[in-house]
Amino acid sequence: MASGDASGELLQLRAELAAARELNHKTLVKALKAEAEAARVRAINADLLARNAHLELMNAKMRRDKYGASSERSRRLLDQLELTLEDLEADAAAAELLGQMAAAKTTTVAAFTRKKTARRDFDPSLPREKVIIPAPELCPCCGSDDLSHLPAVITETLEKVPARHKVIQTIREKVSCRHCEKISQPPAPFHVTPRGMFGPHFLASLVFQKYGLHQPLNSQRDRLASEGIELSLSTLADQVGAISVVTKPLFLLMEAHALAGMRLHGDDTTVPLLAKYKTDIARIWGYVRDDQPFGGTAPPVVVCYYSRNRKGEHPRGHLAGYTGILQVDRYAGFNEMFREGWADKPMTRANCWAHSRRQFFELVDVAHQLKRKKGRTPLISPLAKEALEQIDQIFAIEREINGQSADTRLQVRQERVAPLVCGFEAWMREQRKALSRHDPVAQAINYLLNDWDGFTTFLTDGRICLTNNAAERQMRGVARGRKAWLFVGSDRGGERAAMMFSFFGTARLNGVDPLAWFTDVLARIADIPQSQLHELLPWNWKAAQQAKAEKLAA
Repeated sequence: MASGDASGELLQLRAELAAARELNHKTLVKALKAEAEAARVRAINADLLARNAHLELMNAKMRRDKYGASSERSRRLLDQLELTLEDLEADAAAAELLGQMAAAKTTTVAAFTRKKTARRDFDPSLPREKVIIPAPELCPCCGSDDLSHLPAVITETLEKVPARHKVIQTIREKVSCRHCEKISQPPAPFHVTPRGMFGPHFLASLVFQKYGLHQPLNSQRDRLASEGIELSLSTLADQVGAISVVTKPLFLLMEAHALAGMRLHGDDTTVPLLAKYKTDIARIWGYVRDDQPFGGTAPPVVVCYYSRNRKGEHPRGHLAGYTGILQVDRYAGFNEMFREGWADKPMTRANCWAHSRRQFFELVDVAHQLKRKKGRTPLISPLAKEALEQIDQIFAIEREINGQSADTRLQVRQERVAPLVCGFEAWMREQRKALSRHDPVAQAINYLLNDWDGFTTFLTDGRICLTNNAAERQMRGVARGRKAWLFVGSDRGGERAAMMFSFFGTARLNGVDPLAWFTDVLARIADIPQSQLHELLPWNWKAAQQAKAEKLAA
């Protein structure tokens, strides 16, 4: 009887254990299902946030294109939206992967998969390395060796080869003559900087990262130290100084090419200058020759200069003797160059419509007003909005004729743009009569009417652009770099920076890889005759490289 009771209890225990296991399994399945569902929801939400951020960025870019906002504030807004999109895209990718991992533990919840754009093929000019995974020699199913090969499946993955530093030993053998007892030795090869410590690619990378990518030398020093290359800051700075001396003749050639143009864009931006007990506000001036808007064939170029202040004597010194067309804002320092007595004739002034448009735009930009007038209700000016609409009609026509010949542009302007400009002038003069002189709209109108001749010059010459954006785009890189290098250490440092900005800005304008070009410049500039120095200019260098590539392909 006792034995029967024991076996019954054992069976009952086994049944309870099985029930507990089944209950535990069901609970686990429910928990995994709930976890997978939650992960799926999180992935969907993260994807929606990323999509929304992408739409906001696209909307901001379209508004910028439509309304022509070119202020640095709007550029910073786009940068901020891009940073937000970057973070949200990363969050969405992580949530998608976590959701797939959670769904893999269940059989009832499908993983959420983000909708992605079609994959684009990599540039065919990139070098390819083939990694072949051989097919099995025997059929995995039946073991037969009677196999026929089908077209292989190719998957391309972009990879980066880490940079390597190496030391090149140059050994110059010496011989002694037994007859005359004199020692002979081949001459030392040219080195870009004294003592030959660094090769051209190392030096070009050092300078390009400092001035082209705005990475200060102390950051580069620390990165090199982490790779086991200990170099002092003074050693690196010495190389930069030596390079600026070696490449100065090339800058002079670029300067001559710029000043030979019929039209220049001019602009400036601030650069903090480290001074005793304080930081002064110095200037980088940029002058751009770009004939492409009116169908010109001359290659584009930008030349930059440094000055300790913004006195008008500096641009007058930069452009001494120049008598072409100068596209600028209404900075008073340029005024002397547009008056009689300047060289053999005064320059032709062409004011920037983007600057005048910006003043009206700020009066209808709610975000700008909220930022400047915190706590006050923003007001949208109907007059400013009407002015914007009239200006945008002019911009729309200008976009249609961009890149056409100067004669074609002039004809279209006289037929279609001139009536709009005349109507806009009449509207402004009529509205100004009814406005207080302190009214913001009146001030924006006065900005135009006080130099109306400078704003309407483009109606008489097809070479003139409507805006000065070509110069502003070059100055934007300097403004962006200020956040990294904070200030220039001296006047000579500012002059050196201006010259390097000219080099890398011109390379980019001509579609040239700045690092590859500057490496070749440093490798060849000492051996090339002065009469052939023009071959190192970015546009000539690009043509030579293309000719070599075509010759190899033939």
